[in-house]
Amino acid sequence: MGVALLVVLFIAIRPGGRSTSESSTLAPASDQLTLVDVAPVIVGSVTESIQAVGTLEAIASITVRPEIAGVICRIHFQDGHVVERSAPLLELEPEELQSQVNQATAQEKMALLTYERLKRLNDQQDVIVPTQQIDEARMAWHAAAANSLLYTTRLKKTVIRAPFGGTVGLRRVSVGDYVQPGQDIVNLEDLSTLHVDVKVAEVWLSRLHVGQKLIVTTDAFPHTTFDGQVTAIDPRVDATNRTVAVRAAIPNPAGTLRPGLFVTVRLNLGENTQALLIPEEAGFLRQDKAMVFRLEERTARLTEVILGLRERGLVQVRSGLKEGDHVVRTGTHKLHDGERVSIKSSQ
Repeated sequence: MGVALLVVLFIAIRPGGRSTSESSTLAPASDQLTLVDVAPVIVGSVTESIQAVGTLEAIASITVRPEIAGVICRIHFQDGHVVERSAPLLELEPEELQSQVNQATAQEKMALLTYERLKRLNDQQDVIVPTQQIDEARMAWHAAAANSLLYTTRLKKTVIRAPFGGTVGLRRVSVGDYVQPGQDIVNLEDLSTLHVDVKVAEVWLSRLHVGQKLIVTTDAFPHTTFDGQVTAIDPRVDATNRTVAVRAAIPNPAGTLRPGLFVTVRLNLGENTQALLIPEEAGFLRQDKAMVFRLEERTARLTEVILGLRERGLVQVRSGLKEGDHVVRTGTHKLHDGERVSIKSSQ
């Protein structure tokens, strides 16, 4: 019994004393590797651009208003129609002003005749006419002429014309309405070209220039893009929000776009043909930093990177990687720094 007890103790304290079945079960577990997809860091081209938002405005937009009071006798336009430049929009009753024009014209003629008669008598020396009387007659003639011109100008204002070609909106008056000077009648918009003002961060100021191309999109036409270009850059930088105002013109020959639409403007800054690109899904955030798992001989190394533009499912890497490196594309949530992996695909 003593010998048997010694044999049992020897087996219990023997180093590495394990059964064959336990060893065969645990050994494969230590050799298991995480299966991941990998992708190479490639060189490609990306279009560098910045985005901003704004509201479209007509390049020429007014509200038509009368300059004189009167009763509307004719309306020559229809709501929403296109009118030519100088086309009559509406007319006010002209009878009263026409009478005033006739009276002023007659007074001008009478003053002119009086002045000419006095001047002729003075030249013939038949009658001595005081110089003061001649001067007063001449001034009376000039005053009558000015008065006649005033009423003639007012008479012309009874016909309200379009100052430029465009599309009229919805009229707010009818025939027979008595309108006052400055009263709103209808809005007139030139839709052939629209413009939009956007705010751009001051860091991009050196890369802005007049004539720069841009693309405009709007939720009103989600599957259509509109081309435009920069027409002006504000010479002053806003010291409050550190932005510069940029105005862009968007040709609109078909009249598709309308003033007041909210749009997104994508301003092209140029094309980088030597950008380092990786799949978007390879990058992730950890402690507010952009990270990837870079492969070193089948070992995943946690690497901090600075990402840039995104285009066609790829993202630009500004720093942290070089051409020819490989990164883990999928399965990053299962990895730890320094862990060995098994590669499922190298494409």
